[in-house]
Amino acid sequence: MRNRLIVFLLLIAPIFASAQVAPANLYPIQEGFVDSHGALIYYKAVGRGAPLMIVHGGPGASHEYLLPYLLPLMRTSRLIFIDERGSGRSSKFEDTKQYTIANMVEDIETVRQALNLGKVSLLGHSYGGALAQAYALKYQKNLSHLILGSTFASTKELNEALAKMKSEMDPKDRERLNALEAAGLFGKGELWEHGRYPEEYARLAWGKGYFPYLYQGRPDPNDDPVSSNTSTAWDVYREMWGSHGEFVVDGNLTEVEYVDRLSEIKVPTLIIVGDHDESDPKMSREMHEKIAGSQLVILPGSGHMTFVDQPEQFLKAVREFVAH
Repeated sequence: MRNRLIVFLLLIAPIFASAQVAPANLYPIQEGFVDSHGALIYYKAVGRGAPLMIVHGGPGASHEYLLPYLLPLMRTSRLIFIDERGSGRSSKFEDTKQYTIANMVEDIETVRQALNLGKVSLLGHSYGGALAQAYALKYQKNLSHLILGSTFASTKELNEALAKMKSEMDPKDRERLNALEAAGLFGKGELWEHGRYPEEYARLAWGKGYFPYLYQGRPDPNDDPVSSNTSTAWDVYREMWGSHGEFVVDGNLTEVEYVDRLSEIKVPTLIIVGDHDESDPKMSREMHEKIAGSQLVILPGSGHMTFVDQPEQFLKAVREFVAH
C-alpha cells in the first residue's frame, strides 16, 4: 500500500508543479477594496517587480484613463492603480468636506500598508501629481522613487496658466464661455444635469479651450468633452476644483502651495511634462530647480496626456528611472 502511494505521488507531482508555475507571459490581476478611514478605496494590481503605485488626475477622474497606456510597465514593475476617495469605483461620502488632499494622502498610505508593499515608487499625473507631492512631504520614508507627471506645486501658478489658455481661445468662443460662466454653470437643464456643466460649456472649455494643451502629435481619437462631463465625480470635482469653471481653481485645492517646501523632498524624483502641456512646463522647471537631484523630461510634440502623445518616450523614461 505504501509503495502504491509513493508511485501515485510521483505521478501527480509534475501536474501540481506545472499548475503552480505561471507562464512568463501571464499577468493575473488582483483587485479589491481597502477600508481607509471610512473610505473604501478600490485598487487594481498587476505585473511583476518592485511596486509602482499610480494616482490619477481630475480631481474626480479614475484610474481607467491611465490603464491602457501605462500597462506595458507591468513587465518590469508591479503596478498598483487606485481610485481616489469618491472617484471611480471607490466609495462616496455624503459630506463632501471629506474630499481633501490630506485625506487622500492617508488613503495612499493605508493601501500601501494593507498590501504590505514596503517602499514604493509613486507616480502621480496632473492633480495626482499634487497628491503625490503631498504624500512625499509626509511619508517620503516609504518612497523609493517619486514621479510627477504634468502637474503643479502651486495653485496660484496653475491659475495663471489656465488664464493664459483662456486668453488664447478664439475671441467668439471665449466671449460665449464668459457669458455661460457669468450666468452660473450649475442647476441648468434637466434635473439630472443640475450637478454638472451644461453641454455647451463642456464642449467649449474641455474642447476648444483645453484641446490644444491636452494633445499634440497623437490626439486620442475617442476624446469627447461631453463624455468627460458625464464620467467626472462631480461631488469631488466641485469640492476640490471649485464651481466657477474650468479656468480658475477656487475649491480646496487652493491649499496646494508647495513650492517653498519642495526642497524637503530628498527621494529620487522624475518630473515629466509635455512641451505644450496644460500644466505649463515652466512649473515643472521650477519643481526641478527646487528638488535637488531631480530629473526633468520635457516631451516634444506633447500636451497634457504625455503617455498618449509620446507613449514610448514616456514609458522608457519611467522604466529606466525606477530601475535605478
